[in-house]
Amino acid sequence: MTNDPVIRSLTLPETEMLIDWARAEGWNPGLADAPAFYAADPQGFIGCFVDGNMVAGISAVRYGTDFGFIGLYIAQKNFRGKGYGRRVWDAGMAHLNGRTIGLDGVAEQQANYRGMGFEAVYETFRWSGRIDGRLSKDVVSISADLQPAVRDYDRRFFPSERPAFLAEWLQPPRLAKAVLSEGGLRGYAVCRQCHDGYKIGPLFAETEVDAKSLLEACAVETDGQTVHIDLPASQAGFDAELASHGFTRGFTTARMYRGPVPAVRMAGVFGITTLELG
Repeated sequence: MTNDPVIRSLTLPETEMLIDWARAEGWNPGLADAPAFYAADPQGFIGCFVDGNMVAGISAVRYGTDFGFIGLYIAQKNFRGKGYGRRVWDAGMAHLNGRTIGLDGVAEQQANYRGMGFEAVYETFRWSGRIDGRLSKDVVSISADLQPAVRDYDRRFFPSERPAFLAEWLQPPRLAKAVLSEGGLRGYAVCRQCHDGYKIGPLFAETEVDAKSLLEACAVETDGQTVHIDLPASQAGFDAELASHGFTRGFTTARMYRGPVPAVRMAGVFGITTLELG
C-alpha cells in the first residue's frame, strides 16, 4: 500500500541526489555543485517522497527579499504522470510567493511555463569548445580580500544580492578569476569541473576584451578539455568570437520571469552562472 506523498525540504545529501538526477538527465552539473547550491537557500530544495523514497524534486531558491529562481525540476521516470512533479512545483512556487521568479526553460516546456504566468525575456545558447589558455597581466585569482568587491560587482548583473551563494561559489575546487585595472574591477568569472569538461559561469565583464581575457585565463586550468558557456543571445559579438575559435552552439533555453523583469546590465553578461540557480 502506497502512503500519501510527503513534501518537504531536502537535506544536503538529498540535494546531492537531486543533482545526480540532473546528471542522469544529461544536464551535466558540476562535480561539487551541491554545497554551494544548498548554501544559497537551505530551505529551497524540495522533494516529494513516497514510502520514504524521493520521487520528484525542485530547487526554488530565494535571493534577497524579492527574487527567486526555479530549477532542478525533475521527477523519476517511473513516477512521472502521477502528479508528484506538480506537487513539488506548487511547493516551490509557494516558497517563492511574493517574489519575481526566474527560470531557464527548454523549448518544449516554455508553453507550460507561459501557462503558469512566465514570460520569455531572452534566449541563452550553450556554446562548447576548446580555447588556448593565456594569462593576461590584468587577470588575478579572486582572493578573500577581493571577494567583497566581487559581490558588489556581481549585483550589477544578477537580479539580487547573493552573498551566501558567492561565499561558496568563489571557493575551491572552483576557479575564480577577476580582471583588474587602475579603475577597479572590470569583470569576473568562475570555472568549475563538470561530468563533461568545464563550465564557466558567471562570466560578467565590462567589455568583450575583458570577457575573452577571463575565458582564456580559465582555459589555462582546464587541461585542454571542453569548455561550456551559456551565453545570452544578445551577445552577438562574443558568440562570433567563440565561433572563430571552433566553439559550436548547442541547445537553447529561454530566461523567463513571472513578475517584474529585474533590472540588470545585460550588456555585461557573457555567461550566466548556472541554468539551475540563475
